[in-house]
Amino acid sequence: LTRWLGGRESRRPLAIVGTAEVLAGIAIFIFFPDQKATGGFLTGIGGVILLAALVWFRNKKSAAPLSTLGWLALMLVQVQGLLGGLRVVLFKDQIGIFHATLAQLFFVLLCAIALFTSKWWLQLRNIEHRTSNSEHRMDLPGSGLRTVFLCTTALIFFQLILGATMRHQHAGLSIRDFPLAYGKLWPATDAASVAQYNEHRIEITNFNPITAFQIELQMVHRIIAVLILCAVAFCAWQAVRKFSWRDPITKLASFWLGLIFCQVALGAATVLSDKAADIATLHVLVGALSLATGALISIIAFHFSQPVAGVSPATTVSKQQSLVNLNGVTDIGTAGKMSATR
Repeated sequence: LTRWLGGRESRRPLAIVGTAEVLAGIAIFIFFPDQKATGGFLTGIGGVILLAALVWFRNKKSAAPLSTLGWLALMLVQVQGLLGGLRVVLFKDQIGIFHATLAQLFFVLLCAIALFTSKWWLQLRNIEHRTSNSEHRMDLPGSGLRTVFLCTTALIFFQLILGATMRHQHAGLSIRDFPLAYGKLWPATDAASVAQYNEHRIEITNFNPITAFQIELQMVHRIIAVLILCAVAFCAWQAVRKFSWRDPITKLASFWLGLIFCQVALGAATVLSDKAADIATLHVLVGALSLATGALISIIAFHFSQPVAGVSPATTVSKQQSLVNLNGVTDIGTAGKMSATR
């Protein structure tokens, strides 16, 4: 991916990076024989990068920021592989949390690259360039939504970090009932109550005993889930109010809300099914999709809600209306007619 996005100019730096990593891996084999796993990792990754450098097609470099994002993806995937190996070798739960968090960021990055290389995005960029005559920008009415989109996405990311923290503590379910918690809105977390909770846990022989911190962490996870549901519902409602139903932002916001409803249901099912593996896995999957969807909505809102100043109001509305057609509106005159009708 880095090779294609960087064009033929990326062959030399890829060859340099790949060669350096292969040599470093060989050096570790020779001088640090007790670190063979690390040497094997570097040698293998370096070999893959060298293969990418051998791709001889003379394709051009992608427009900014795609080339930079390609190099960022290459860096992140190597760090991710290193963290995964260390997690296995060192048995450190903290590394697993970072590993899970970086996986979410990497997934969002690849989704952003897919968006920036899509036909729909390129057509909208083409319209933007054809209607721009100044570098100064101003906000469209209702563009304050982009801040709400971004904050909601950040909240989802924080929620996923909490989820990763709970998974990697290997304590099973800290709270076994839903929607209440040990029969209360907020469970008791004193030492005697926690000891009683552990006595009644079926899987106590297979998992570590739960602690008061883990119970409170799961309660915070539930509270943030409610906040996310309200925030995404607000985003969808505002998108419907400010844009048409055919607008891609409205469609994405509605899809986003549907994902959050599924996520809430899967979270409840995870508790009620005693953390069944398939349901818990779906819960993680839908969480990742929710984060990526919020990130893509934020990118679209931030980019296309800032028309260039100096463009006539009719043209501005035309650019906004061009977002309505998911296949892309390439005829500015047609877009103008659509906006006039609106």
